[in-house]
Amino acid sequence: MSVPAFNTVTWFQVGTDAPDEARRFYGDMFGWKFALDPDADGYDLVTYPGADAPSGGISHEPDASRNHAMFLVMVEDVDATCAQTEKNGGKVAEPTMTTANGLKFAYLEDPTGNRFGVFTPPAP
Repeated sequence: MSVPAFNTVTWFQVGTDAPDEARRFYGDMFGWKFALDPDADGYDLVTYPGADAPSGGISHEPDASRNHAMFLVMVEDVDATCAQTEKNGGKVAEPTMTTANGLKFAYLEDPTGNRFGVFTPPAP
């Protein structure tokens, strides 16, 4: 498996208050496989047919007002990317967070209000 390049879309997330229905839909449509994320409650990892690693996730949301679909870009430095976003006219919608395994991520908005995420994977 090749390592994705920084500053490319390398993850997606579908947030839904109906995760069972989302798994059924995307599984039937595209053959996606799902596994509970051992590092996050309420999150399913999505693996494409033939892939050896997950490429996305389904976030279990408390209600339909939080449903979403977004892409995430892998970056070298989440905090620096947040600062650059603001310099370029965007907004930091949710500041940098770090998971127990060292994954760093933040949610940003472009100048037109579209939300997307950035992340730096945990150190190997």
